[in-house]
Amino acid sequence: MQWTDDGLILGVRRQGETSVVLELFTRAHGRHLGLVRGGRSRRLRPTLQPGNTVRATWRARLDDHLGAFVVEPLESRAGRLMERADALHGVGHLAHLLRLVAERDPHEALYDAAEIVADHLDDPAVAPALVVRLELAVLAELGFGLDLSSCAATGKRDDLVYVSPKSGRAVGRAAGAPYAEKLFALPPFLVGSGANASPTGDDVAAAFALTGHFLASRVWEPRGIKPPDSRAAYLALLGRRGGALA
Repeated sequence: MQWTDDGLILGVRRQGETSVVLELFTRAHGRHLGLVRGGRSRRLRPTLQPGNTVRATWRARLDDHLGAFVVEPLESRAGRLMERADALHGVGHLAHLLRLVAERDPHEALYDAAEIVADHLDDPAVAPALVVRLELAVLAELGFGLDLSSCAATGKRDDLVYVSPKSGRAVGRAAGAPYAEKLFALPPFLVGSGANASPTGDDVAAAFALTGHFLASRVWEPRGIKPPDSRAAYLALLGRRGGALA
């Protein structure tokens, strides 16, 4: 068995004295592990860092074996991402999100989204909004996508300002007004004509509250796992700086 694919590095763990087990999120083969012989060498260590993208060739005698990777660097981001605490926590959270999908299950659109996020994690102007959108994308890939296209009560597509915590559907201003305290705010940058707008700090905070609720209720709690420390640390930095990671 053999294939070659591009992959975003999620993690590395030591295997023996000189090798590592590399965890990649690949474009066509999903989340995949493999042995890299000599992965702890001075030559390979800079390449095998979370957040980098490599071209990997995987070989194994049988498809269900761990197999071995031979890699070459494509995009070396780790060095610059390590220079910012928020970007470093962002890499950890990115890896956590991608580990929520089944191993070896391809998600090409999610791979493309993850690459965009990784490229911009050290850009405080855009990174938080991209991370939120990746959380929404992961929820959708897991079958828990939110429906933000129209009002759950009226079917109208304008003036959507709330989200139901039960259904995950958008709710219009008028329809949701009597229940506003029980609904999540829907930030304009996540829907409709505001999708290309620059979010405020309050918008970003509201978006993370929204995605955090559905990740907890539909993914983390049913699987018996705790919310990742990397997400909490990322949001803590965001909060201390007023929603802008400057």
